[in-house]
Amino acid sequence: QVQVVESGGGLVQPGGSLRLSCVASGSISSIAAMGWYRQAPGKQRELVALVISTGSITNYADSVKGRFTISRDNAKNTVYLQMNSLKPEDTAVYFCGAHSGAIVYWGQGTQVTVSS
Repeated sequence: QVQVVESGGGLVQPGGSLRLSCVASGSISSIAAMGWYRQAPGKQRELVALVISTGSITNYADSVKGRFTISRDNAKNTVYLQMNSLKPEDTAVYFCGAHSGAIVYWGQGTQVTVSS
């Protein structure tokens, strides 16, 4: 079993920045990759960014490339999502997902609202 807890969401003006954090606990060694996902009202959950366990390979949705950066600190079992140049369309609940085999362990989500 893996548990993940997100933090760092909030209200920010367009063009602003936020950093989300996700702390994993439990069977850490079973985690192959960790990702950030988001779900806006009335829309499906979508992948924002993903990083494999070694941190050497990352993947981003086209809509956030050049603006968001995913990183991980294995010593702290933590994954970060640095979000810059935020846009209103980035407004969503952001979820952290820990990939362990065929299972994705989800956190409770953190709300990000981009509005003036």
